[in-house]
Amino acid sequence: MPRLGNSSRSNGSPVVVAKKATRPSKSSAKASAAKPAAGTPKAYYQDPHHVSSRMHSLEAAIGREVRAFRHKLNMTVAQLAQSSNMSTGMLSKIENGQTSPSLATLQELSKALQVPVTSFFRRFEEERSATFVKAGQGLPIERRGTRAGHQYQMLGHSFTRSVGMEPYVVTLSENSDVFPIFQHEGVELIYMLEGEVGYRHGDKTYVMTPGDSLFFDADVPHGPEELRKLPIRFISVIAYDRASDES
Repeated sequence: MPRLGNSSRSNGSPVVVAKKATRPSKSSAKASAAKPAAGTPKAYYQDPHHVSSRMHSLEAAIGREVRAFRHKLNMTVAQLAQSSNMSTGMLSKIENGQTSPSLATLQELSKALQVPVTSFFRRFEEERSATFVKAGQGLPIERRGTRAGHQYQMLGHSFTRSVGMEPYVVTLSENSDVFPIFQHEGVELIYMLEGEVGYRHGDKTYVMTPGDSLFFDADVPHGPEELRKLPIRFISVIAYDRASDES
């Protein structure tokens, strides 16, 4: 707001003197913008672009294995700590990857958990891989539907996990037959890319067009029942327990 000055014009009217607003300097503006207000949660200070490597460290890998083996035996932190001749605080730090346990400590833990010392390092040493497939270059695979003219291109496969996963691109053409009686272990996801199909699962048939998806238990009879618009292409991802597959 303008303020009134003390001087007057010759006619006696007051002179209005405008007071110039002061702006903070650029440096102070940056400082105030960067500094959070009092009481701001600690999470405010975390850099969202900073990727922590702690969870990928050897200590974290060992900690995850110790916790997993403890849960498998239904042991509490206190019980395992007592069996391993250490404090609960130390064990908690080990499980959270906050300290590097000595070889003697790992030997005590291995005895208490009834596992070899090397088992604590298995996840850390496990090879992590990826499969890249160029368009149209998936591996041709023969499955039960191949006899019905269904073409399968495998896009990848999980070898090292306890859960098996098989992704495919399935193509149905004028040479394909309906085959709504597939049955296998695990669960399956169908995602439509092209065409239109009546896909049966159990006693229901779902009309699927591009963009539609269907997720279901794969031990129930299922498969394409109506080839409504050819060609038909969809992605099929099958996941199953590898242990049951090998038994």
